Amino acid sequence: MWVFLVTEIMFFGGLFTAYVMYRTLYSHAFGDASNHLDLTMGAFNTVVLIGSSLTMALAVHAAQVGKRGAQVLFLLLTMLLGSVFLGVKVVEYAEKFHHGLVPGPYFTYHGPDAPQAQLFFSLYFAMTGLHALHMIIGLGILAVLVAQARAGRFGPAYSTPVELTGLYWHFVDIVWIFLFPLLYLIARHGGA
Repeated sequence: MWVFLVTEIMFFGGLFTAYVMYRTLYSHAFGDASNHLDLTMGAFNTVVLIGSSLTMALAVHAAQVGKRGAQVLFLLLTMLLGSVFLGVKVVEYAEKFHHGLVPGPYFTYHGPDAPQAQLFFSLYFAMTGLHALHMIIGLGILAVLVAQARAGRFGPAYSTPVELTGLYWHFVDIVWIFLFPLLYLIARHGGA
């Protein structure tokens, strides 16, 4: 799992590096474009994901001490919070489609730096979309764990799958903790 996480860090690290490079080159355009992101939704999703990390940690603890009911409850709560996050993301994406802020032939941006703004939104969709894909995969894994936890598979002698899934889930949450300020907050109102 650690090797997998290291490869994931390298993968996301490439995207973060590209973003920082272009952010430095086009700081004013990126700052203006980031004003089109919904700060309230982004902040809400940050709180939701932090809550999901807590419930995932509680699920791991419940598995380690053999509390089957608590395992199932906390795994389900983690899934619920993850689903809320994705639902908010769908609303955000729909808003971008509605306002023509999706890169491509129909991209419409009313500002002096439209090409650079399109680059910002390309990176926004690539980074948040990849993050969302990881969350969807995590939800699938959690669904399997819920079924196995209900069957009493995990306890003090064997809780490795829950622990490894916890590491994965926390990693995905940490990626968002970096994405949120980078995309939504830094130099939000007009440039460097």
